[in-house]
This record gives sequence, C-alpha cells and structure tokens, in this order.
Amino acid sequence: MEAIKITAAEVNKLRQATGAGMMDCKKALVEAEGDFDKAIEVLRKKGQKVAEKRADRDSSEGAAIAKINDANTAGVAIVLGCETDFVGKNENFVALANELAEAAINYNSKEEFLAADFGGMTVAEKLTEQTGVIGEKLDITAFEKLEAPYVGSYVHINKIAALVGLSSEVDNAETLVKDVAMQVASMGATTLSYKDFDPAYIASETEARIAVIEKENIELGRLGKTLKNVPEYISMAQLTPEVIAKAEEAAKAELKAEGKPEQIWDRILPGKMERYISDNTTLDQEQCLLDQKFIKDEKKTVAQYVESYGDVEITGFKRVTVG
Repeated sequence: MEAIKITAAEVNKLRQATGAGMMDCKKALVEAEGDFDKAIEVLRKKGQKVAEKRADRDSSEGAAIAKINDANTAGVAIVLGCETDFVGKNENFVALANELAEAAINYNSKEEFLAADFGGMTVAEKLTEQTGVIGEKLDITAFEKLEAPYVGSYVHINKIAALVGLSSEVDNAETLVKDVAMQVASMGATTLSYKDFDPAYIASETEARIAVIEKENIELGRLGKTLKNVPEYISMAQLTPEVIAKAEEAAKAELKAEGKPEQIWDRILPGKMERYISDNTTLDQEQCLLDQKFIKDEKKTVAQYVESYGDVEITGFKRVTVG
C-alpha cells in the first residue's frame, strides 16, 4: 500500500486549527490518511488520554483574564489554569486564555460556558485538546460574571483579575471603576459593606481576634514591650448609637481627668472618636471594600473616594486569582 503523502500546507493548516506541534500534526494526518477532520479527532483522542493521566494534577498556575462587553454593562473574569508557571506565562497560552474570556462574556456560569461552542467543539473539549497539545492539565479554575449599569475591570500581571460595577455612568467613570477594581485586586475585600456581615460571623470573629491579641500581649509583656490595644468591637455593625454615646462619655471623662479645659473639648473629641471607631472596626477595614483605606490616598476610605464622583455607588465586585 502506497504511503499517504502529507504536504507542509496540510500540516500547517492542522497546526493553525489545533495549536498542536508540527510532528504531532503530521502523525495525526498520516494516521487519518490525510483526512483533516479525522486528524483533528486523532489529536483530540490523544488529548483525552493525556487528560486522563493528569486528572489528579493540580492546575495551580495559569492566567487570570477580565473582559468587558462593548456596552460596558457586563464583565467576566476567568482563570485558565495549568500546572506550571512556565506554561502560564507562555504567549500562546495567554492568547488562548484571552480567546476563552472573550467567549465567556456571553455566559452566566462556568458550567454553561464549558458546554458552549468554541470553534466547532465545546470549551471543555478544547481544554482537553490543549491538554494533549501542551502536556499539562488545563482547566477553568475560576469564573465570575458581573452585570451593572457600568462595569469596569483591572488585571494585575495576569495573576489577579477584578470586576467592579457602578450604579450609573458618571463623568470619568472609566477612571473611577479602574481605581476601585485595582483596590479589589490589591486588597482582596470579601464583601461590599459591613452591613453584609452575618451577626454570628461578627461575634465569632470578635472573640477570635481578641483572643489572638491577648495572647500576643502576654509575650509582649514578657519582653517588656508596648502592649497592643485590645478592642471591644471589630465592626461598625456593633457600634450602636448607645455604644458610641458611651465611648464619647468615656472620652470626656478622660479629658476631664487630664485637666483639659471643657471649652476645648469640641476640638479634641472628634479626633478621639475617629480613633475609637478606627480601633473598633478592624474587620470592616480588612474585608469591606467601601470601608478600606483607599490605596491611592490613605486619608480617604474607598466610600469617600467614590463619593467624590457625585451621585454614583458601587453595586458589586468580583475577584479571581491564579492558584
């Protein structure tokens, strides 16, 4: 039987379609006796075999990508995961991640996206195919969708991607939304406001944080160092009007004990109350986006920065990370 002759043009066409190496494409075409569609199937089966062997591997590296639709009303952030940082930084791998993210904008969940068409195969099949091509397990390890009247994004060196939604498109909305998305990427807030916290979570977190500080203070005391302040509370959710009033009375008593004239208390009290609130809202400052110090101007909170743009609010945010 005469050997099938495979031309360089046929090999290149298959390579362009699949991303597989030249020798793999040539072997697939020979096995398929020159049939292009069968050759793709050969490569896909190879990918399935590799994927089965690497199913228990951890896709802890990869690329985080964010895409926004043309109307700026929806955004998606995904992570295309792989096994090594070397592959995660590869130009072709990042290009594939961008292609997938462009397609992902049309779907609302990871499951829906994996079942979607991607160049004549499903996204899941494409990942299997590329597992065979690259030799590492590929997976969509994170998928987040956000919709709002105005959506923007920020991506940090393809390792962290963040989406932020605004209640309206104000002047310079693009700058505002990028700055806040950068805050989300950098500071890793878990919720928008302290109002979103469950009371049981605040209670358990308060107990845990106080226990940690008290333990640290035992060691600091042993070393003769300054002890850390032990807060009564950790969230604005706990600072009821009654708690604030009691704290203000305590501050006035302190000023009186220090011999400060009563006529200057009004100038000193605001600073003392600001410190009290700051010392007793550490959970909010760490986990609530609006209550965090704004990274570009730590004299402001994120909420205060957003207010400087007028009648607009942050409606939500999403964050994905590699690893």
